[in-house]
Amino acid sequence: MKKATSMKKSGANEAKGGSSPAQHIDARIKELSDWRGETLARVRSIIKQAVPDVVEEWKWRGVPVWEHEGIICTGETYKAVVKMTFAKGAALDDPSGLFNSSLEGNVRRAIDIHEGDKINEKALKALIREAAALNASARAATRARKKSNSA
Repeated sequence: MKKATSMKKSGANEAKGGSSPAQHIDARIKELSDWRGETLARVRSIIKQAVPDVVEEWKWRGVPVWEHEGIICTGETYKAVVKMTFAKGAALDDPSGLFNSSLEGNVRRAIDIHEGDKINEKALKALIREAAALNASARAATRARKKSNSA
C-alpha cells in the first residue's frame, strides 16, 4: 500500500520539479498536440496581448491561470472543449455574447471553445482587459477601506 504524503502547494513558482508556471503551460500545450493545444496557445497569446503584464500561474493540479491583481481567467482543456472561465465573469459586460457556459452562476462565466470555432479576438481582448480592470478597481477599493479604517 502506498503511503499518502502531504505536499505544501504554493501554486505560484514552486511547481512540480521546480518548473515555472509558464513552463507547465508550455508543456500542456505541447502534450495536447491537437486543436486543443493550438487553441490554448492562441488564447494564451490573446491574453498576453490584452494584458502584457499578466501573471501566469499553474494551480489546482494542472490548470493554467492568468492573473492581474487577482484571477482573470483559467484555461481548462477537456476532450471536446477548451474552457476559459472568468473568475468574476458575471460582473463583466459582454456585448459580443462570448460567454456561452456557466451562465447560471452569480460569479463566474465561461467561454467554451470547440474544435473549428473562430475566436473573436477583438471582443475577447476587451473582455480580458475589463476583467483585469475590475480586479484592479476591487483591489484599490480594498486598499482605500483599509486605509480609512486605520486612520
